[in-house]
Amino acid sequence: MSDHYDVVVAGAGPAGAQCARDLAQRGYEVVVLEAEAEDEFPRQSNKSTAGTFASMMGAFGIPDDVVMNYTDEVVLESPNNYFTQNQPGAVLEFADFKRYLVKDSRDDGAEYRFGARVNNPITENGEIVGVQYAGNEEVYGDIVVDATGPAAPLAKKLGVCDLKRGNQAIGIEWEMEGIDVDHEGYADLRDAMMLRLDHEYAPGGYSWIFHTGEDTAKVGLCYIKNESFRQFGDDSMSIDDYLDHWLDTDPRFENAERLEGKQHRGSAHIQMPASLSTDNFMAIGDTVPTIDPLWGEGIQKCMESARAAAITADRCLMASEPDTSASEMSIYDDLWHSRVAPDARTRLAMTQLLYLASNDRYDTLMRDLNSAGEDMLSKANVGSKRALAKLFHVGDLPLLARFAKERLAE
Repeated sequence: MSDHYDVVVAGAGPAGAQCARDLAQRGYEVVVLEAEAEDEFPRQSNKSTAGTFASMMGAFGIPDDVVMNYTDEVVLESPNNYFTQNQPGAVLEFADFKRYLVKDSRDDGAEYRFGARVNNPITENGEIVGVQYAGNEEVYGDIVVDATGPAAPLAKKLGVCDLKRGNQAIGIEWEMEGIDVDHEGYADLRDAMMLRLDHEYAPGGYSWIFHTGEDTAKVGLCYIKNESFRQFGDDSMSIDDYLDHWLDTDPRFENAERLEGKQHRGSAHIQMPASLSTDNFMAIGDTVPTIDPLWGEGIQKCMESARAAAITADRCLMASEPDTSASEMSIYDDLWHSRVAPDARTRLAMTQLLYLASNDRYDTLMRDLNSAGEDMLSKANVGSKRALAKLFHVGDLPLLARFAKERLAE
């Protein structure tokens, strides 16, 4: 066990790198194992739309030079209507953002090993004590953190996560230029992040346009092949086909071109976590999963889960007699449920119900939001029962009945 650290982190994404960043700043010896080669990082893992909120930028000290465009508004679209809310945000250059987190944590003393794909946990008496990586290489730690995302090679083998294939959302995005971001009849998308609810283009999901400056934007869509997709989708069409259909029929893209080499694909699971930690171990970021189910925002949630894990590691290791037992590591579970995703179950239910609705109902939702004003969406977004009640109609009873039936079937 000569190759031993206070904390071993698997994965150098936003969650893993931020966890290492926080721990290194506290003076802990931490090593991060990343599957990609350093000279290519993060070519294979550059998969995020990278839209986030101003609160994340300030809370985690993220510099302006990784931002493609600061935005002022969030726009919700339906097939025939839209709603605009003032909400400061930022569209990040995701690769630059990831490289910044690595550099900043390295500057504070974190060690990185690239080309170090994690294979298996090393256990003693049923507890993880280290990690096998890059074939037969080994490294040991008092605490091990899995931040590898849906692959979750450690969390799965330790029985901490149980990611269901039926809950996996898939997404595709292009960075594009020549987009008419202020087209007549549509919302003004200058300095805005737009999410569109429209089963014609994203059955059981949503599509987006995130303005990145002038006539450029990130354009994509995602969905889960669940009951909503089976109701509104077409199995003969791939996700690429759906994106092509949107680009071919939406007049905002009439003169748009895809930027070479700027396609991103990714996936994330939309479900409640099975568990979060065990003896000497925590799972963070998309390994859990941590993504906000309602609007798909993952960066801030991943960063918050990383910070909760770092706080937990600090509390477990700083005592005169360090204790990394499951009962002490469960501090992370408490922080996750109270700070990272306090309303996760409610938001998951809202998501499942939202994507069961029809396009006509989406148009009605936009009209209701415009009538009620911005405050209504803000309150509904955090699960206010009074605000949600005002958005429901008598005609929603069949939808609610179908939703209840599906939940019972689960």
